[in-house]
Amino acid sequence: MEPLLPGIAGPEDVKKLPRSSLTQLCAELRDEIITGVSRSGGHLGASLGVVEITVALHRVFSTPTDKIVWDVGHQAYGHKLLTGRRERFGTLRSKGGVAGFPKQSESPHDMFGVGHASTAISAALGFAAARDAEGRKNSVIAVVGDGALTGGLSFEGLNNAGQLGTNMIVILNDNKMSISPNVGAISKYLTRITSGKHYVRLEADIWDLLGKVPHGSKAQKMAGRIKESLKQLVVPTILFEELGFKYFGPLDGHDLPLMVKTLRAVRKLKGPILIHCITQKGRGYRFAEEDGQRYHGVGKFDKARGIKIVPPDIPSYTSVFGETLAELAEKDSRIHGITAAMPSGTGLTPLRDRFPARFHDVGIAEGHAVTFSAGLASDGRKPVVAIYSTFLQRALDQIIHDVALQKLPVVFAVDRGGVVGEDGPTHHGVFDYTYLRMIPDMVVMAPRDEDQLRHMLATGLARDDGPSSIRYPRGSGLGVSIEGDPTPLTIGTSETLAEGDDFCILAVGSMVREAMEAADVLAKAGLSAEVVDMRFIKPLDEELLDSVWSRHRLVVTVEENSLAGGFGAAVLEWAARSGGTRRLQVLNLGIPDAFQEHASRSELLEELGLTGRGLARRIQEVLEHRSGGTQAQSAS
Repeated sequence: MEPLLPGIAGPEDVKKLPRSSLTQLCAELRDEIITGVSRSGGHLGASLGVVEITVALHRVFSTPTDKIVWDVGHQAYGHKLLTGRRERFGTLRSKGGVAGFPKQSESPHDMFGVGHASTAISAALGFAAARDAEGRKNSVIAVVGDGALTGGLSFEGLNNAGQLGTNMIVILNDNKMSISPNVGAISKYLTRITSGKHYVRLEADIWDLLGKVPHGSKAQKMAGRIKESLKQLVVPTILFEELGFKYFGPLDGHDLPLMVKTLRAVRKLKGPILIHCITQKGRGYRFAEEDGQRYHGVGKFDKARGIKIVPPDIPSYTSVFGETLAELAEKDSRIHGITAAMPSGTGLTPLRDRFPARFHDVGIAEGHAVTFSAGLASDGRKPVVAIYSTFLQRALDQIIHDVALQKLPVVFAVDRGGVVGEDGPTHHGVFDYTYLRMIPDMVVMAPRDEDQLRHMLATGLARDDGPSSIRYPRGSGLGVSIEGDPTPLTIGTSETLAEGDDFCILAVGSMVREAMEAADVLAKAGLSAEVVDMRFIKPLDEELLDSVWSRHRLVVTVEENSLAGGFGAAVLEWAARSGGTRRLQVLNLGIPDAFQEHASRSELLEELGLTGRGLARRIQEVLEHRSGGTQAQSAS
């Protein structure tokens, strides 16, 4: 059988295929996705589950004239393959290659860049309003995973769409999963709908009846009333229709002829439409069907054998955090752990398994997670909110207004701090020093290794007069020994790791090791460096800074965070406030004021100059060209 996918240069080629060939196209798409992801890593299960929906969308609609907005973007690999990127699909998530998420600059068929959940309905409504303002007639479709409905932004979009009443289609891809199995009342509500087998049959019967009677006739109106009555009778609470949407479903999202027929029918209808599709995450790949959570996001793997599970030689920061939290919770019954749909990703499974009543997965709802924790803290509990840096950005108002303003002792475990690699700019956690240190009473910490992480967690939990944050990177720790009980540190104190006379490096978090390596490299050139692990981005160790300012002519700050408003900026602000009498040069090294693209973490750090050798090279250049006078420089 001649393969079809090589002949698909764009969506219009999908429309030219005979209907009998579409099943083959779906099979080829699945094989291409599995092969590509096995070689590059990526998000597998979600894209496999939405293949028939993807083909049906490009069969019926014409992008980029018609607008398809994906939520969260994990589902879009099939879309990329059908929109001219098949030949480059082997470069998925590699430096300079195809992005892992929809990206406007990559293709005109990617209508909206997306890496965070729950944005599609709001964005699609914006496209619909722009269309209406210009008098155009194109269709607008949002493809929303059911996990995204745990996020409040989805309901803000639904509410506004129902109010405006404009033409748009929301496809609810219901596979009962986000990364982990979905939680909450909305998930239970969708399960109650999908378990109503009688309703599925009755809906099909009424659909046929409505299609056979003359438009506008009494019979059609009567059939419509019967349909609504049956819904109210069989389906508990028609939430979507109360929000102003015409609801169709639940439909088998893998029944391609049904999906094509449904999309062709509803695109002619007026007002907002919601099509509820039931799909299987990981469809077509046995390993992913059996374990949707493990095969959500994967590294490279053997396509024939699946993921080989090899215990890491060195535990990750995430696992050390999770085990330490469970250990501390054993001794303090006030400790709670909160996550936003990522119990395994944030390391909270040990707490969940040992103390389920004190574990809370609130769904993809970061703002709610923070305010929920503020409520816990207000009533004497000790909440620890574990959220990736990039996702915690979504809860900034709640951190300021609901936690810090009330001086509540909430601990924020900020995972995936710094550049995270192949997921790219939507997922790099390079702004948290900046947005957290600006908040009054917030203590901001960053451990240099996994053992120090344990002590910082104890430090945050020991506070009773305000919030604390602990920022740590993705991946394995440094392999240091972990001994003794977690012990609180004295807030705002640093630790000097190396003595030297020529200059001083002030480093935080993941950059402490790189600073020590830079000092070793420069020592071979006859240069002596003092290296300080500052530990606290806020409050700074001002006594130490006073001493450094009195003894050195060059001070270098190093951080894996945006230089705009980050650790180095904090040091410069201190220097401006302190009114020091000595003139010295300050070199800020970190991430420049630009979004970083996708590549491996090692490639990104090398490119940014944030490796031991990269730091040494930059410092030596400054020393060689140093001139008198107070100077402050920023560099990447």
